[in-house]
Amino acid sequence: MIYLTKEEKAKFEVVSHVDLNKYLGKWYEIAHLPFKFEDGCSNITATYTLNNNGSISVLNERMKDGKTKQATGKAKVVDKNSGAKLKVTFFWPFYGDYWIIKLDENYSYSVVGTPNRKFLWILSRTKQIDSELNSELIEFAKSKGFNVDNLIKTSHN
Repeated sequence: MIYLTKEEKAKFEVVSHVDLNKYLGKWYEIAHLPFKFEDGCSNITATYTLNNNGSISVLNERMKDGKTKQATGKAKVVDKNSGAKLKVTFFWPFYGDYWIIKLDENYSYSVVGTPNRKFLWILSRTKQIDSELNSELIEFAKSKGFNVDNLIKTSHN
């Protein structure tokens, strides 16, 4: 288990800028820290769509026991300066942090986490990433205080 001081928790940094229009669309989950809604699941994706009123629709899909399951939610940007801090809800009025801590300049991969380091997702525009990039992103997450020993690789078929 990793213990963080208040100062270390306060230093949790996000990327300097997210172009929301480029971030929208479908993302494939490459790996995640344990999360009960994803236990035993494969083919996990998240699709983000901008609504006319400026809110963001979130569609999470996953396969479990041979059946596709969906969860629909919404997100809102809470840091207008960077656009990298969002709050997401699937069960109103409860919102969770969705902080973009690493983002490829071409928006081909993203690392998303929570400031308490409890949740982490490695996302890609493709179902797989090469092993070198995968190792780099895991090492990045580790350097930010995430317990990557518990990271679960997501299978896509």
